[in-house]
Amino acid sequence: MLLDNGSSKELFTKLQSKDLLQFKAGKKYKDQLVAAKKKTGQKDAINCYQGKIEEKDVALGIMNFSFIGGSMGSVVGEKVARLIDFAHENNLPLILICASGGARMQEGAISLMQLAKTSSKLAQFSEGGGLYIPILTDPTTGGVTASYGMLGDIILAEPGALIGFAGPRVIKQTIGQDLPEGFQRTEFLKEKGFVDHIVTRDKMKATLYSLISMLK
Repeated sequence: MLLDNGSSKELFTKLQSKDLLQFKAGKKYKDQLVAAKKKTGQKDAINCYQGKIEEKDVALGIMNFSFIGGSMGSVVGEKVARLIDFAHENNLPLILICASGGARMQEGAISLMQLAKTSSKLAQFSEGGGLYIPILTDPTTGGVTASYGMLGDIILAEPGALIGFAGPRVIKQTIGQDLPEGFQRTEFLKEKGFVDHIVTRDKMKATLYSLISMLK
């Protein structure tokens, strides 16, 4: 449990995805949404909260890979943008736990627009002195790594997580070369400077408390 018991309040609970394009690829997008909601009990691939970590107030977003692969569509992007604004308005540290296969293809360009929207919101948040800590879990790929996943002041990642834009198989086919051992795994990214700290889940709360205490 990352937040202190009894401290969390869920935000932006009314937002739900719509099948604006009437997308169908084997299965209708609207049917995928219904199935994902039934499977997870959530309305989309991210839930946002205001809460406390060891009595320190934070704004927290948690992605769920079980909801259509944690894909980022209009609602995920809008919730992240609103959470950034909420953190800025209330002078709170912002924490996003990432788990995603990338942009939600069923929403086309609308999903791709969320990369620019969330990135620009984070730029404004940073200019205002906000503290942002993303936590990269397995997997964090595609549009999330191309936007808010890799834009933190301090980037944390769980051990052994797959982190990258395109998958290793696609990259290997494109460049026609074998990839280095451990490519796109947390430890490889840490060695190359893309990740600041590798933190196991049982130590995550204590690590966040220490970072917030020092930096906010």
